[in-house]
Amino acid sequence: MTEQKLIELLRDMSLEEKVNQMSQVTGGFFNGEIVVTGPMADKGFTEDNVDLAGSVIGSMGAETLKSIQKNYMEKHPHHIPLLFMLDVINGYKTVFPIPLAQGASFEPELSEQCASVAAKEASVSGLHVTFAPMTDLVRDARWGRVMESTGEDPYLNSLFCASMVRGFQGSSLKDNYAIAACVKHFAGYGAPTAGRDYNTVELSEHTFREFYLPSYQAGIDAGAALVMTSFNTVNGIPATGNKKLMRDILREQMKFDGVLISDWAAIEEIIYHGYCADREEAAMRAVEAGVDIDMMTGIYCENLCQMVRDGKIKEELIDEACLRILRLKNNLGLFENPYKDADQKKEKEYILCEEHRNLAREAARKSFVLLKNEEHILPLSQEKKIAFIGPYVDNRNLLGAWSFIGDAKDVMTLHEAVQEQYTLESSTFCQGSPMLGADICLEGFGEQQQQSYTQEQENHMLQEAVQAAKEADMVVLAIGEDRLQSGEATSNANIRIPKVQEALLDRITEVNQNIVVVLFSGRPLDIREINKKAKAILQVWLPGTEGARAIVDTLFGKYNPSGKLPMSFPYCVGQVPVHYNEYSTGRPHIEGKDKDRFRSKYLDIPNEPLYPFGYGLSYTTFEVSDIHLDRTWMDTSGQIEAEVTVKNTGNCTGTETLQLYIHDIAASVVRPVKELKDFKKVTLLPGEEKKVVFTITEQELRFLTEDEIYASEAGEFEIFIGKDSLTGNKASFVLKK
Repeated sequence: MTEQKLIELLRDMSLEEKVNQMSQVTGGFFNGEIVVTGPMADKGFTEDNVDLAGSVIGSMGAETLKSIQKNYMEKHPHHIPLLFMLDVINGYKTVFPIPLAQGASFEPELSEQCASVAAKEASVSGLHVTFAPMTDLVRDARWGRVMESTGEDPYLNSLFCASMVRGFQGSSLKDNYAIAACVKHFAGYGAPTAGRDYNTVELSEHTFREFYLPSYQAGIDAGAALVMTSFNTVNGIPATGNKKLMRDILREQMKFDGVLISDWAAIEEIIYHGYCADREEAAMRAVEAGVDIDMMTGIYCENLCQMVRDGKIKEELIDEACLRILRLKNNLGLFENPYKDADQKKEKEYILCEEHRNLAREAARKSFVLLKNEEHILPLSQEKKIAFIGPYVDNRNLLGAWSFIGDAKDVMTLHEAVQEQYTLESSTFCQGSPMLGADICLEGFGEQQQQSYTQEQENHMLQEAVQAAKEADMVVLAIGEDRLQSGEATSNANIRIPKVQEALLDRITEVNQNIVVVLFSGRPLDIREINKKAKAILQVWLPGTEGARAIVDTLFGKYNPSGKLPMSFPYCVGQVPVHYNEYSTGRPHIEGKDKDRFRSKYLDIPNEPLYPFGYGLSYTTFEVSDIHLDRTWMDTSGQIEAEVTVKNTGNCTGTETLQLYIHDIAASVVRPVKELKDFKKVTLLPGEEKKVVFTITEQELRFLTEDEIYASEAGEFEIFIGKDSLTGNKASFVLKK
């Protein structure tokens, strides 16, 4: 449909039709699960609203959605198709590692492939829009939703956000198996005060623009069709009603011209923030801010028509929002084919097919981070007697909190994966402890998990594990967070593994010191005690459908781990928020050199995290040479080439990720001690060495200056190239203007 035809359609629609296009309802209204009475009526929904609603959240399956679409369009006065939306975060039925884990791969193009597969499975199931990627910058591991981000670095986040958008959307939304991406949450949602979900966000204008906005911009530049509002305030105003944020910054400055959708009930929540007195005022604030779709409150359909008739808001606001929604439907090709890719036969053919599973396995392996490997205890030897112990040995819930579409029955356990690949007749497998203490109850999306073992049962499990550890040469201890301990509404002041698992580690340590910890989590954890007691730690996050096979591949050396931390692991929770790209202070502390008390430091813990951003070991070792610059100065039109030689000094083939950081020594605005500007992955045979060249231009030196423009400033810069953010391998050059 041409733009002119869309405008003609808009002109022919009634005010009620246009307003209801701006309303999103759950699929439960269409399948009989929800009726428009009681609570739903109180929310402002009527049967007419449902019959005219523009989009649906929470339904899936080709047969179901085709039926809903057919019945809806037959009733609609202009036969406008519905949009079907769902949170397809890190896969549909084939579930990939959580986004934070994908960030650890330092391979955005791999995430693009994963997003493309997710889009394919979702589209044949009838879906048109995913609420992903979440590109919020995250620095506080107490916030459970760090699992949905790709980490603490704006450059890395930007690369992954753009890649995921391209993966979901393809070259055109009309293409087969493309779905529209929704960048979220705009803006600053990843910085809640005290790490508490939905809490106030306090960011300076400078920090907000320089560190938090770039990754959203990257998604917009990649063509994201939608943006979602955040729950938090920005400069004291809730984002969903923030006209400056949405119209001035998002629309005018960042040039976003797609559909802006609220998060779930976010328009209603601006009342609870204390920003609006009632639902009518909330509707006015949101529509004036430019929010096109009201997700699941009924506030738009309850108020906007009458407000237009009363002259409280202009109909032009309704028209512009409705037109954007119609354009999205048109861009997806829904006016020509309202069912798009929905196909029951292809659902059976594509979903969880071998190709998709193989990609999930590859993505999982590349996401694992080897944090520690004393005495080269890994990879495991098949000749050893190994005791596999822990609540994750026979656990299928490896999908993460936002993977509620996936099914645990499609996931292999670690126990099964070991037995599938190896005959280890002398090895043993046992649970050792519950995942959680008996007093802990976790609630997820329509599910609850509560461990209800008797003390006698717990004692028996523990005794069995201790005996197995005594008789073994080494122990693989599979422990960590339950999948429902991270995700939305899972803020934690204590970011350690459950106490019952800590007790298991303590008892195992008493009888066997050859411990390899396979650590599952959706966030960085306080692992000081684990770090003291284990000889090796393999961080596997929540690795997805093929996670168990990938873990076995890695433990036994079929795959050499190469992941790097996308988010620092704190020494303890007292450090958070902690991140590598901090500002220096007027009294900087230099670890091991500075004995002066009056410095910026803790008295009881180190300043540095336990494991920093960019950190990750391999089964081999690498040496990186000093940096060679082809010149020591450049002007704004020039460039500098920085060269290092990296050598594999170990006994097996491995991949190292060389990271380039820059520090602007003196500037009009204080600059971070280091900023990631580039990275390169290098795979080397034993003894092989390779020259790696990074090119630095004036563009890498730009920042938000005191004049609030992005520009570089003349002066001296330090360049760092190494294996993680703590590298001291540096050189310097001068920018002349």
